[in-house]
Amino acid sequence: MEPRADFYTASAEAMKAMIAFEMAVGKLGLEHSLLELIKLRASQINGCGYCVDMHAADARKAGETERRLHAVVAWRETPFFSERERAALAWTEALTRLSDTQAPDADYAALAAQFSEKEMVDVTMAINTINSWNRLALGFRKLPTL
Repeated sequence: MEPRADFYTASAEAMKAMIAFEMAVGKLGLEHSLLELIKLRASQINGCGYCVDMHAADARKAGETERRLHAVVAWRETPFFSERERAALAWTEALTRLSDTQAPDADYAALAAQFSEKEMVDVTMAINTINSWNRLALGFRKLPTL
């Protein structure tokens, strides 16, 4: 796969807005570890190698275990995640696959059982940002470095 345009230099204004969005989501008060799980799971679904690599590395640096990182792809079949993390991961999958899922009531109910209304919006914004980054990275073929 060959990289395409460098979106950072091609539209500095757009990237400035995207980075500001990302930074704002990071300041909403959600746990850093939860944000990294959301980013990793959405990136796995979207097949974004660049983002999977980056967020697995970021999660490791923040203290995430290899066992949990490897299990994110099969989180429903493992006992490694809290109910709060499970609710966020289910919502991440539902919104990342929105055209297929239509954000099911069961996933919303699980989210509402673990998060305040503010936090539900904040989780949704985190899902929005990573899906936007995935589309940039995949569309322009951003590759992880060796």
